[in-house]
Amino acid sequence: MINYNKFTLDNGLKIIVHQDKTTPIVAVNLIYDVGARDENANRTGFAHLFEHLMFEGSINIPQYDSPLQKVSGTNNAFTNNDFTNYYITLPKENIETAFWLESDRMLELAFSEEKLKIQKNVVIEEYKERYLNQPYGNDILLLRKLAYKTHPYQWSTIGKNTQHIEEASLKEVKEFFYKFYAPNNAILSVAGDVEIEEIKTLSEKWFGSIEKRNVPKRNIKQEPKQTERRTILVKEDVPFDAIYMAFPYFDRLDPKYYPSDLLSDILANGDSARLYQRLVKEKNIFTEIDAYITGSIDKGLIVIDGRPADGVTFEQAEKEVWKQLEILKNEEIEDYELQKIKNNIEATMEFSKSSVLNKAMTLAYYELLGDVDLINHEQKKYNNVSKKLMKEVAKEVFRDTNCSVLYYKAY
Repeated sequence: MINYNKFTLDNGLKIIVHQDKTTPIVAVNLIYDVGARDENANRTGFAHLFEHLMFEGSINIPQYDSPLQKVSGTNNAFTNNDFTNYYITLPKENIETAFWLESDRMLELAFSEEKLKIQKNVVIEEYKERYLNQPYGNDILLLRKLAYKTHPYQWSTIGKNTQHIEEASLKEVKEFFYKFYAPNNAILSVAGDVEIEEIKTLSEKWFGSIEKRNVPKRNIKQEPKQTERRTILVKEDVPFDAIYMAFPYFDRLDPKYYPSDLLSDILANGDSARLYQRLVKEKNIFTEIDAYITGSIDKGLIVIDGRPADGVTFEQAEKEVWKQLEILKNEEIEDYELQKIKNNIEATMEFSKSSVLNKAMTLAYYELLGDVDLINHEQKKYNNVSKKLMKEVAKEVFRDTNCSVLYYKAY
């Protein structure tokens, strides 16, 4: 059980406080409710670009990192399709530095053509290095485009292409900032040896005067149900052939999210999982194989990817995967196997609570989902999943007409 206090400033900023007296370190986490799904389809990559721009100095603080380093603080950020997260850890005596820094860049960034140019170049190089110049680096770009035809999940956080970032103007960037980087579109969470009244005082002092902004109401066209199998074959300079199978599943708040997550773990969660044991170790169909969920807030994907062994065709490899999926659909999982993966999830969740930073991040994330108290009920939701429900969800998800397949052919 994680205890917390929650309050909201007049400008709409939500604040969550968790007191942990066992550590002298405090974590300050700030989520902005903006991700790649909120971008214009003709100007993608902006949410990720801002992850970089936010460290280029704000209106009253020319250097973000220097003041933090002076008080023994560390920081970082990440962006995904659903939100952008910034975090700081520092000694509790210096917590006000975090409030000062985060409030100033929420107020206004020190925009300039030169800073924008620098970060555009950084992002473009990252795009090339991570997605274009590495074997299989563009897998997620190709797979998203294949699996999503309506929802903006069809592009990754890096964007559709480098051109969208290259052509981004300072005016467009400023408009994106003032549209989404607002107190009424953010959640601040603080975890560590702090007092609730202290955090209320600091929050009002540093964030209270920032005015609300006209944040647009999210109106995303949801992906319709997939009704036909989709495939794409790409020939690229990769070491080995590869196959990716993507199955749309449920949104994050759907009760069927939990059995879907457990199904991916049944398939591939270590060397004792089904796909490795049966298709790598026993049959030598694949040299490596994995399965995972994207964990998106809107409808995500269960992805199975693997490298077929020498002499194994795409057709043979895929056929063997389907055999394993049919077993999930038609046979009940053994009690011990289901309990094992539930125990693994419980262990992972408990381990995450050992860090004040993870607790601060998780509290903010569940509040973003709509209910911070989910942090104390997630494990129960996993534990309540029955073998019968696992079978039903497997039948619903693992259908040929609900499958998008990417084939990499090595040349």
